[in-house]
Amino acid sequence: MTTARQLELWSDGKNGLKPGRHNAITDVPGVRVGHCTLSGDGVATGVTAVIPHAGDLFREKVRGAAEVINGFGKSVGLVQVAELGTIETPILLTNTFGVAACSEALIRRAIADNPAIGRETSTVNPVVCECNDGQINDIQTLSVRPKDALAALSAAHDGPVEQGAIGAGRGMTAFGFKAGIGSASRCMHLAAREFTLGALVLANFGRAGDLVLPDGRRPDPRQVSRAEKGSVIVVLATDLPLSDRQLQRVARRAGAGLARLGAFWGHGSGDFVLSFTTADPVAHDGPALRSITVIDDNLIDLPFRAAAEATQEAVLNALCAAPAETGRTGKRYPSLADWARENAS
Repeated sequence: MTTARQLELWSDGKNGLKPGRHNAITDVPGVRVGHCTLSGDGVATGVTAVIPHAGDLFREKVRGAAEVINGFGKSVGLVQVAELGTIETPILLTNTFGVAACSEALIRRAIADNPAIGRETSTVNPVVCECNDGQINDIQTLSVRPKDALAALSAAHDGPVEQGAIGAGRGMTAFGFKAGIGSASRCMHLAAREFTLGALVLANFGRAGDLVLPDGRRPDPRQVSRAEKGSVIVVLATDLPLSDRQLQRVARRAGAGLARLGAFWGHGSGDFVLSFTTADPVAHDGPALRSITVIDDNLIDLPFRAAAEATQEAVLNALCAAPAETGRTGKRYPSLADWARENAS
């Protein structure tokens, strides 16, 4: 797996933050990522799972937020996340027509762990986000099944994150290049303690020729620029104690990372950010009066910067880790890694 740093496409600026050990969302303690990849007979798709902690998420929810940058999308669960400020299932990423299958898998998994759901207690809010991989994948086959979502959940692990054309990223493209899953992280020193913010992206956005590298170069995929009809999903995780209001503010800064790359969130682009903190989980059956710990707003610039930097680098990693591929209609999507090697100084 090739990364932007290995290709010298990324260098930390004067005020840049250091990445975590794996430079991935899994640098946040407890967070795990898994993939299920489907390939063959015109199928090039899959599912990627992000699990915030190893416990029962329905019983111990994480504080979360959703930011809709441009709402051309078919995601599930974001309305309740925005309203209640909590996430109570793993987060699944897939293609546009795989959302229903992934939702079913999350619901059945939650009921298996908590048989009272929908009977003696509330229903469960599955969280699934999507991008349209139809340029490479034959999306009409509806290939993603609940078993594939469960496979991605079962495969979830900590440590290094597999990136590129894997899981939900198998058939994705960005800026005229092959793309997919990417991840990055940033370390933050606040209140005499060390915290981490990690990003995982499903990159499927950006017009050909619009990509801007950190050094100002504009890679040419040698394709005709067409209307922006792609999408990007950004998942931000942190162990920094934040309220759901603060989490939404941090999520909004992922947009700065996307803009640095040359994105403008076109009419046909679905651009969504989900953020959560593993600090101070919310019990499903808690006391009537609850207290939480959050940082002072005067300290929030650091996670703002971390969100922008990690999102930007995660997208570059998605592009660098994905090999070139010919799409369903014969259109060629080159590899950014190949371009970088050919244009190395």
